[in-house]
Amino acid sequence: MSFGFEAVTVELGATRSLDSVDLTAERGEITAVIGADGAGKTTAARTLVGLLSPSAGVVRRPLRNSIAYQPEAAGTWRDLTVSENLSFVATAHGLAVGSDRYRELLDVTGLGPASDRLAGDLSGGMRQKLAVAMAMLPRPQLTVLDEPTTGLDPLSRAEVWRLLARAAGEGTAVVATTTYLNEAQRASHVVVLDGGRVLAAGTAESIRASFPGALGVTEKRPQGVPSWRRGNLWRVWSADGSTPAGARRIEPDLEDVVIAAALASRRETS
Repeated sequence: MSFGFEAVTVELGATRSLDSVDLTAERGEITAVIGADGAGKTTAARTLVGLLSPSAGVVRRPLRNSIAYQPEAAGTWRDLTVSENLSFVATAHGLAVGSDRYRELLDVTGLGPASDRLAGDLSGGMRQKLAVAMAMLPRPQLTVLDEPTTGLDPLSRAEVWRLLARAAGEGTAVVATTTYLNEAQRASHVVVLDGGRVLAAGTAESIRASFPGALGVTEKRPQGVPSWRRGNLWRVWSADGSTPAGARRIEPDLEDVVIAAALASRRETS
């Protein structure tokens, strides 16, 4: 069973936040929605769970009690303990507090020793893991998480994605928004948004293979050609497929593909 969008447009006041967006979320898989700030990721998440209504298009979602949603500000109650947060969710869904599922999630998140600590006293990574555990507790059909790894250290980010993979393995359709392009490698399906429009969609590998033109690197910033800095080197993009002058040709990674696609899209609309 799949959920998602078909040509969904969302207008917030005078702003078109999503413009004819398609998105598919399959049960048992993770879909990553990637984009910079203002790309439309939060609007997509809120529309998918029913907090916003589209002005056009079709949204497919399960019944509300089969949806779990974690907003960008981690969905935990800071003045409740870890156990109380999980117990509240269990009670809301008619589940037994202290059930095998409850204890299992405390174990897999490593939060067992912190079960009596206030959520507000947890580190950012632990609080995000608690939020994911709360979303996973009732075994929803669809779980939507808005930037669940923002601000976390690399180890905590990896641990959160391990939990998302576990949720997908249990049959949930997981949709996670992120600004971290490298996280897309962990998803089954990727949707790249820019200005409310889909720049690219597919697997990370298929998006990487769709790179338009050729890419090179050089130590000095080139003049008069599209370029961007990565580390100590400059990426130089040639839209016609020729090796950029003065640059060493390289194979693009996912971040390069997204940047070049954004540049190409803005050229077409300018």
